[in-house]
Amino acid sequence: MGLLDGKVAFVTGAARGQGRSHAIRLAQEGADIIALDACATPDWLSYPLATEADLRQTVKAVEALDRRIVAREADTRDLAAVRSVLDAGLAELGGRLDIVIANAAIISWPQDTWDIDLDQFRELVDVTLTGTFITAKAAIPPMIAAGNGGSIVLTSSGAAITAGGGLADYKAAKSGVLALKDTLAYELAKHFIRVNAICPTAVDTPMIQNENLYRAFRPDLPSPGREDVKAGFAEMNLLPIPWVDPVDISNAIVWLASDAARYVTGVTLPIDAGNHLKC
Repeated sequence: MGLLDGKVAFVTGAARGQGRSHAIRLAQEGADIIALDACATPDWLSYPLATEADLRQTVKAVEALDRRIVAREADTRDLAAVRSVLDAGLAELGGRLDIVIANAAIISWPQDTWDIDLDQFRELVDVTLTGTFITAKAAIPPMIAAGNGGSIVLTSSGAAITAGGGLADYKAAKSGVLALKDTLAYELAKHFIRVNAICPTAVDTPMIQNENLYRAFRPDLPSPGREDVKAGFAEMNLLPIPWVDPVDISNAIVWLASDAARYVTGVTLPIDAGNHLKC
């Protein structure tokens, strides 16, 4: 018996990284999955996003667990596209929706606020905050209609609850996610739909494991790599580790989505190795 037997979960940004990990862990606990990913990278972004091939790997991983999955390419900024993915998933998986994991986001290059390109600021906020809003807007009506209550988990960031220079666009968007969480928790309580947010520290995914970010941490080296930045990342955390694994975030999401957390709503949960205490 899994913690989530018989439930259906909708996961955005599911092609790789945290999103893939969330889909797999939810499936391990018995949930069927509706998965979405844009599988496209903005021209200005300093690291490549997931591809269609990555999304196919998520499908294979979930199906290997003998769970059903409906996966589609769609941009969370496109309400009609998100609704289309949900409609297809609900039609195939029985019409119920119990869990929503609004995970899709992008991060920018660290720089002073006044140096951030205006168009890039707008696109980052659109993907990371507006995309989270659109995910909720599309998913909440079928959750209410199903009448089973449910759990929504929004991915914020440790950057939203700590101070420091750089990443003003990302910090602003992720702080907005926390405000959205609070409002939705109030509005959906009467439907027994719980809304919580997670705030990870750095997670071992391509979002941080890429050459451009390595250079930001170690500009003194001509070609820095993973080992060269470990100490810099570890300095941000209270526990002596540079980053957490995607499954560490997924395990918290499974708990928030399960009946073990049936009275937990409106919570901002740091999964951050003590980062919020140190920064």
